[in-house]
Amino acid sequence: MTVSTSSGKGAPGRISLLVVDDHPIVRAGLRDLIADQPDLVIVAEAENGERAVARFREVRPDVTLMDLRMPVMGGPEAIRRIRAEFPEARIIALTTYDGDADIRRALHAGARGYLLKDMLPTEVVAAIRAVSRGERAIPVAVAVRLAEHPELDGLTPRELEVLEHMARGLGNRKIAEAIGRTDETVKLHVKNIFRKLNVDSRTAAVSVGLVRGLVHLP
Repeated sequence: MTVSTSSGKGAPGRISLLVVDDHPIVRAGLRDLIADQPDLVIVAEAENGERAVARFREVRPDVTLMDLRMPVMGGPEAIRRIRAEFPEARIIALTTYDGDADIRRALHAGARGYLLKDMLPTEVVAAIRAVSRGERAIPVAVAVRLAEHPELDGLTPRELEVLEHMARGLGNRKIAEAIGRTDETVKLHVKNIFRKLNVDSRTAAVSVGLVRGLVHLP
């Protein structure tokens, strides 16, 4: 399938799409999926968030499918920048990450939908059409993930930073050096992390953090 590079508004009667993912195979799969839909057309693609912002300005698509984890600029930041410039932009996060923190990060940035890449093609197509109509696309499985963990238990940016260093195997002293704080301050952060995540060990804290999408390993 040849991807059109014309303006998204140049396809009367069809929903124009911008596809953003750093994996060529994923973009190819979406091209195959969209090719079978007479009312959908991909007008542009991008391999990272920075390029996505530039392409959005060029083609003004009806709907954007945005991966979250990409080089140069991640999906949430790209969503924020696009929405800041184009408040009516309709963006769907399409990703492999199902942690509640990942979901909230995308929705808070301005995404109107959140889909997992292993969902059925029919669900993806239905979500695109719904979002193009101004609706939201939050599947039951995603809504359940949000309900399982109230946002009130969220960690502070500093606590997330400490948890990320913990996930990389750093001890308190090394973490203190990395963030420019004392050992005692780090111990306090670790204690708060344990309390908020309802765990009693560093291993458990890292495990919960990875499952919920609070932190990611390279």
